[in-house]
Amino acid sequence: MLSHHLLSLGFKNSLVDSSLFVLHQGADLIYFLVYVDDLLITGNNPQLVDQIITQLSASFALKDLGQLHFFLGIEVVTTPKGILLSQQKYAMDLLVKAGMSDCRPCSTPSSLRHDDDSTKAPMSNPEMYRSLVGSLQYLTLTRPELSFAVNSVCQHMHMPLECHFTAVKRILRYIKGTLDQGLLFSKGALSLAAFSDADWAGSSVDRRSTGGYCVFLGQNLISWSAKKQATVARSSTEAEYKALTNAASELVWLLQLFKDLHTPVFSAVPTLWCDNNSALALATNPVFHAHTKHIEVDFHFVREKIALKQLHVRHVPSDFQIADIFTKPLPVARFLCLKDKLMLSSIPASVCGGLSE
Repeated sequence: MLSHHLLSLGFKNSLVDSSLFVLHQGADLIYFLVYVDDLLITGNNPQLVDQIITQLSASFALKDLGQLHFFLGIEVVTTPKGILLSQQKYAMDLLVKAGMSDCRPCSTPSSLRHDDDSTKAPMSNPEMYRSLVGSLQYLTLTRPELSFAVNSVCQHMHMPLECHFTAVKRILRYIKGTLDQGLLFSKGALSLAAFSDADWAGSSVDRRSTGGYCVFLGQNLISWSAKKQATVARSSTEAEYKALTNAASELVWLLQLFKDLHTPVFSAVPTLWCDNNSALALATNPVFHAHTKHIEVDFHFVREKIALKQLHVRHVPSDFQIADIFTKPLPVARFLCLKDKLMLSSIPASVCGGLSE
């Protein structure tokens, strides 16, 4: 009913996000986001926003909560630097739920040491494990640096061992020391750039690779992923190429999303940065070599985007590969260096008290 009512008011449903509705009338732009019975509305014409709320109130029982401060467990804080999205209260509640509100913090969410989990005992309370890991997944919405560690523990939901729960507790200890962290968005250029990386055969269990990417709009991190690849890669080139293609697919999706949002035209073709020269050559070379015949055809769509000049791929030195944080556990210094590039920021002290109440 809500969908039909919005369409009758002149809104159009986004082609790539069914929960997003956009009203574009001349110079006026209104965005309407729906999540079950939680609604967000914003636009460049406050009078038109109020008018739409009044029209909706005639057909639905609505409660206008005013300026956005809290949505689906995410706190929205306005700072001098920009808008900060944080889940501080959610993280604090998660620590209480795990009985770790007084735990000792640690510097990184993942350990560099690989345990042989084949000799470890099953966890006595697997339901608790699944509940905590599910909650951690939601926390990655504003804490991208947790993505690899959380993805790693998600792989053992069916039969968690004690060593896997130890990994979960390490994530919680890291969160304890970084409760005031959130994702910062500030005004900047409307240009897209992405970084992709892969840790070839990084899993000691099944030798599958972990691929990761992160996408920036100007200096703002807007999309990221850390995920084990579905099949075993026969070479580092294949693993990196698959990660490159997944990042390219995300860029294509985002370009359509921005088109639906009627944003200004981007100043340049999106750039995708990769630190593997062989994967870059495979993406730009139309010749199929014998050792690449086994790679699934759907991964080669990145070549089409490059040929059509809809995407640039460039080499980035491994030391500057931001997506490295999404593919493997890192030493403290390297982790903190890359974390700084993800546009994470602390909640100002003046508002911390109010958020924790």
